[in-house]
Amino acid sequence: MPKMKTVRGAAKRFKVKKNSIKRGAAFRSHILTKKSPKKMRGLKEDKTIDSCDVKRVKRMLGKA
Repeated sequence: MPKMKTVRGAAKRFKVKKNSIKRGAAFRSHILTKKSPKKMRGLKEDKTIDSCDVKRVKRMLGKA
């Protein structure tokens, strides 16, 4: 049985922490001038993935 390969795109997007898997926010790359400072502060924070996606993301990262 060959080794399971990590999905490289997933490895760049997700970080596995002790109790959760962190992800970045969308809508942060361009057209930032029209976005309010309040919205930008909210987008800066790391988000966690939804509980229904944990199993799938862990499999992509080779952690399952």
